[in-house]
Amino acid sequence: MDNNSPFALWRWLDTLSHLDVFLSGFLYTLTVAALALCIAIVMGVFHALLATSKFRILQIWARIYVEFFQNTPLLINLFFLYFVLPKMPYIAIRLDVFTIGVLGIGIYHGAYMSEVVRSGILSIPKGQFEAAHAQGFTYFQTMAFIILPQTLKVILPPSTNQAVNLIKNTSVLAIIAGAELMYRVDSYAQSSLNYAPAYVVAGILYFIVCYLLSFAIRKYENKLKKAHLAR
Repeated sequence: MDNNSPFALWRWLDTLSHLDVFLSGFLYTLTVAALALCIAIVMGVFHALLATSKFRILQIWARIYVEFFQNTPLLINLFFLYFVLPKMPYIAIRLDVFTIGVLGIGIYHGAYMSEVVRSGILSIPKGQFEAAHAQGFTYFQTMAFIILPQTLKVILPPSTNQAVNLIKNTSVLAIIAGAELMYRVDSYAQSSLNYAPAYVVAGILYFIVCYLLSFAIRKYENKLKKAHLAR
């Protein structure tokens, strides 16, 4: 193979010699993704509860939240937190890139999680709500103990898709020097000009974690189905 080829052997060897740098960025990516996913789940469940409540004002707020974040790019939201928020008069707040990544990505994907959970709640027969009300359960008790546990099987597949998208979207942090995987890969690629091997390694790392997550959820989903059929 031509030594000047993007996939020349020496380029691969040099790239693999910097694997520890990539793995460090990958760990950073996984940390941001895990914390952001926790925020997305909390925000998603909370706004789904608001969206399915009986109070119009709460429904409107949940709709505004979902529509805003579903119709604006993630990058603009991160730019706002990184460039604009520190310079706002009276409420100027300067956040480190790690916090911006966790909050920005978590709140952004919370809007998508909200729609997933809301759809799951609406899939439950109304008789479940009526029975809970007849037993004296409050709305939130009904949701916590009766409705939400039943939505788990319904929302698992779309929730997994959102989790995978969230992990991939951490790569956007590279634009604001987020020190995650893509930032480390870009820095190495630009200094060494070994673009092809570097991006292939990054793609493999993303693929591994996303595939394992999807595989684990599919196994858990099948386990739930078998348990349901065995009843």
